[in-house]
Amino acid sequence: MRIVIALGGNALLRRGQRPDAATQLANVRSAVRALAPIAHRHEVVITHGNGPQVGVLALQSAADQSLTRPYPFDVLGAETQGMIGYWLLQSLQNALPGRQICALLNQTLVSATDPAFADPTKFVGPVYTRAQAERIAAERDWTVRPDGDRWRRVVPSPRPQRVVETRLIRLLLASGAVAVCAGGGGVPVIRDERGQLSGVEAVVDKDLTAALLAEALEADALLLLTDVPHVQSDYGTERAAPITHTTPAELRGLDFPAGSMGPKVEAVCRFVELTGDMAAIGALEDAQAILDGTAGTIVTPRGRYPEAGPYSPLDPT
Repeated sequence: MRIVIALGGNALLRRGQRPDAATQLANVRSAVRALAPIAHRHEVVITHGNGPQVGVLALQSAADQSLTRPYPFDVLGAETQGMIGYWLLQSLQNALPGRQICALLNQTLVSATDPAFADPTKFVGPVYTRAQAERIAAERDWTVRPDGDRWRRVVPSPRPQRVVETRLIRLLLASGAVAVCAGGGGVPVIRDERGQLSGVEAVVDKDLTAALLAEALEADALLLLTDVPHVQSDYGTERAAPITHTTPAELRGLDFPAGSMGPKVEAVCRFVELTGDMAAIGALEDAQAILDGTAGTIVTPRGRYPEAGPYSPLDPT
């Protein structure tokens, strides 16, 4: 199988943890222990979130009095791709001796007229109380919104149109390499009337980019791995219940927050609708069980997985 795996930023830096390098490296190593058996048997592309990490860098940049103005988000996104990509690269090399691993810096093309620029929804950085968030927002001209029972900064999240380096990723897979790419959704760029690329102040949703990339690479499965075991219906109420096997139509009939689970649901639905293959949302530590069909929220055209019959999508041969 060719599998695109998207690691959530909160799977690499869990809520409440200090964003120290040692803490994040330990989480990356734990993530790789879950992913290495899959990478050993299948063609794998790994993308990752960067919300907590890019938020930390944004805070540091805003507080740096030697700068005329803070670094823009496209530059911060590139920095986090290098940092997290390095950790994943090294950990995967240690877990898969002899296998070629590549961490690739990617740009993601977005539209300059995307309405998301006028309606920020993408959470970045640490969580605050409402009072803290409103004070910091006033001081730094931020937009803040509730994230569960806490508050966080939000920035524009335009829809990805294409990963600029898609052909290069395809070549890496053809060579047998594991590709770590499109971190944080990729560095957001626009193309002008002369065909020239330039960065924009935004963060692209990494799950939507992962779905776009999985479609372009003709992947057999898309796994969105985070810090929750399932998608839930009626989340946050007494009626909340895990969704295990479902279809895009069923998921689209439910309501999910735009700043958290909404993009994940949109990503898996889009991939399944366009390809007819399997996509899933679940916990990082359940990655293999999700592929086996026994964990996570699994989305297929008919709501069944694995399909019965002589061909099994789990057969690496």
